Amino acid sequence: MNKQFMSLLAATSLLAACGSSESGKSASKPDPLASHIDTTVSPADDFFAFANGAWIKANPIPGDEVNYGIGELVDKELRERLLKINSDALAKNERTGAGQLIGDFWFSAMDTVSIEKNGITPLKPELDKIAAIKTRPEVMAQAMRMHSYGSSVFFSEGVAQDPKNSEMQAYHMMQGGLGLPNRDYYFSTTPRTEKILALYPSYIAKLFVLAGTDSVAAAKKARAIVALETTLAKASRKLEDLRDPYANYNKIAIAKLNTLTPGIDWPTNLTQLGVKHVDSVIVGQPEFYKALDKALATTDLETLKDYLTFHLLSDYAESLSKPFVDAHFDFYARALRGAQQQKERSRRMLEAEQGVIGEALGQLFVKEYFSDKAKARYQQIVENVRLAYKARMEKLDWMSDSTKKKAINKLMAITKKVGYPDKWKDFSSLKIDRGPFVLNMMRSAEWLNQYSLNKLGKPVDRNEWDMTPQTYNAYYNPSNNEIVLPAAMMTVPGYTDEELDDALVYGYMAASTVGHEITHGFDDEGRQFDEKGNLCMWWAAADTTQFNKRADVLVQQFNKMVPIDTIHINGRATLGENLADLGGILIGLDAFKQTEAYKKGEKIAGYTQLQRFFLGYALGWMMVQRPETLADRLLTDVHSPAKYRVNGPFPNVPEFYEAFNIKPGDKMYLADSLRVHLW
Repeated sequence: MNKQFMSLLAATSLLAACGSSESGKSASKPDPLASHIDTTVSPADDFFAFANGAWIKANPIPGDEVNYGIGELVDKELRERLLKINSDALAKNERTGAGQLIGDFWFSAMDTVSIEKNGITPLKPELDKIAAIKTRPEVMAQAMRMHSYGSSVFFSEGVAQDPKNSEMQAYHMMQGGLGLPNRDYYFSTTPRTEKILALYPSYIAKLFVLAGTDSVAAAKKARAIVALETTLAKASRKLEDLRDPYANYNKIAIAKLNTLTPGIDWPTNLTQLGVKHVDSVIVGQPEFYKALDKALATTDLETLKDYLTFHLLSDYAESLSKPFVDAHFDFYARALRGAQQQKERSRRMLEAEQGVIGEALGQLFVKEYFSDKAKARYQQIVENVRLAYKARMEKLDWMSDSTKKKAINKLMAITKKVGYPDKWKDFSSLKIDRGPFVLNMMRSAEWLNQYSLNKLGKPVDRNEWDMTPQTYNAYYNPSNNEIVLPAAMMTVPGYTDEELDDALVYGYMAASTVGHEITHGFDDEGRQFDEKGNLCMWWAAADTTQFNKRADVLVQQFNKMVPIDTIHINGRATLGENLADLGGILIGLDAFKQTEAYKKGEKIAGYTQLQRFFLGYALGWMMVQRPETLADRLLTDVHSPAKYRVNGPFPNVPEFYEAFNIKPGDKMYLADSLRVHLW
């Protein structure tokens, strides 16, 4: 399964510790909320800066980071644990199981002497295959080969559940094949994006020069590749348009794909890739494939070969010798996202390891760092939030009884996955050795692709996880109607669960994570899937109208926000995440109100229980970004920037006004008639 497929599929489809009270906190540690507060800022004017400002002022972004905040602090703790796991596996030199995979992968990743000596040599067999191409059909045959090891040339594809039949796995074909983050980078006229587009040909040419091409020829190749990608970008849908699951669902028989693209022999190509046991595919954006067909027929053959060569070099640049690593960093990290220096190698290799054999690493991680007691604790908080949402749904005055009943059925049917999988992936067929690092990366990607393709024709395994236990993140899968909360997501850096009061935890986890992910089942996209995960019309028409009308209020609120330069937040593209943030706060707060801590009402570090709930939520988004990264994310990310995930939803929450005495005239004040009244 190639890299672009997962992000595109996400665009088109889609914890709560019962922590103890203040008495459990170590007297030697500062309060995790009060210590971050900037008292020079009024919570009524900028709550994000009030809640997190002291920490942000004291912690400038390190040179090797493009974001810095809570996530990086958690990752630092996790990284120390994962480095120890790798070093232990290396020392033990086991010859079987996860220990062998981890130890040998780490050896090859850190063997910089061999990596520098080998240079581009390990890729020569693949480069020779591209150079030997004589015909256009051979171009697509090589493209299929490259897809098998994760290089998303020309288009994006992969295996995932059929949105309209969640019991079946389907093969999806999507737009893709671009070297820049998305289509807007080829056409946007903002100074930042124009600068990136101007630098892109130099990056392409640099890789060719490093591979042995003279600079004049390399520059010519780069211009032709950019022209080809611009053609593909022109036929690609915008970010907000990828969020319509119906518009991006077009099931076509494999035998009839040639009517869409007469010049591409899809039956042969898909067979070569390993697509079996299905007679149809889901094409996300048919117009893109028509443009691809034309581009393949009219573009110079040498340019098509150069395009394949460039993407092979770029996709694996970070696994090659230092000149390739530096070139990739200079463009994608420094120019595109504003990084000032590279992360140390061990960090970069951990990230690479996570991407290809992360679940093998996770098996060793949970043995050491996540107990059964902790898993049970967070499972319970999911139920507390679920029941709070059910109670809120039952009181809705705008939803009909028939739709309400179905919505509650879906809510109660949501599967919770907490901590780690009950069954681990079997990596026994994956070859990892102490040879060239880039070959380990390619074989790992090929194994993952084959693992995915093997699902075709088989029942959906609803117990499978799409994140590793050591990932600081969470997700909702509409096709499985499930929320997945990895063990690492429960981490507050520097503190144990016993040191965290309930108010903090319910804001930090129950609202921003558990409630957020559950609400995704009922956001503008997730609500279109039923309790079994099937895309279907289960809402009454009048209820759909009411939902859209109320959700549009949030769209308009975010459309007015300008985080940098003149770039506005795209309220339509970010609607799902913004709805999940607001819903998570509302139901997380409802769940918190049922706790003994809330009912007792004791102040902690000078703040009320209600205040600490909102401060705890803000802690979950304590982060700053470099301007370049912020501008990039506004064009490519369906999430609003961190500051606006706090200041955006809070004015729609009645208890926020009560907690911090927000009044008309305050910057955080919003008249009731302008607030979102949805959940």
